[in-house]
Amino acid sequence: MIKTVIGSFDRIDDADRAMQALRNAGFMGDDINLVANNVQRAADGPVRRDTPGTDDDHAGAATGAVAGGAIGGAAGLAVSIMGLAVPGIGPILAAGPIIAALAGAGAGAVAGGLIGSLTDLGVEEGHAEIYAESVRRGGSLVTVRVDETRADEAESILRSAGAIDIDKRVEAWRESGWTGYDPKAKPFTFEEIEKNRTRYTTRV
Repeated sequence: MIKTVIGSFDRIDDADRAMQALRNAGFMGDDINLVANNVQRAADGPVRRDTPGTDDDHAGAATGAVAGGAIGGAAGLAVSIMGLAVPGIGPILAAGPIIAALAGAGAGAVAGGLIGSLTDLGVEEGHAEIYAESVRRGGSLVTVRVDETRADEAESILRSAGAIDIDKRVEAWRESGWTGYDPKAKPFTFEEIEKNRTRYTTRV
């Protein structure tokens, strides 16, 4: 039986390490997906949201990330890396078969496109909403489809690479007033992401 194992990471370099470790352990590249928040700070200081609008823009955003060494592990996946803009979540980088589902929704895709893509992989809808919220807050997701006999191994690899305890993170969000995923919520800014990342990585 096939099972989807998923890990949420605060930093993209941890997600990259997880992808490389999965591939080194013999998991197939075309079974691995990456979805990562791609909100960036402009070189001159002000916060901006990268919102790719054309195929060339998408390619540029993705190529820049790979050239900078941010997601070198994703370069080995069967499908190239792509930059996409997801309303309600913001700019993301994606790699793996999930690109087809996300890109198929088009540039005007609703935030539910990510949730739908995750549920298509076998993630329960309620959990998919939580993982989408983690991306909105600056996180990165790595998913891998495995035979259930290797599920524990995949989970161990993700944890060793730095995957967070998503249940504890949700508890922390709720303590701060979060009541559930809101597809109409505004994407986080770079400063908001860094503030939250610092807050939660010191607690969870």
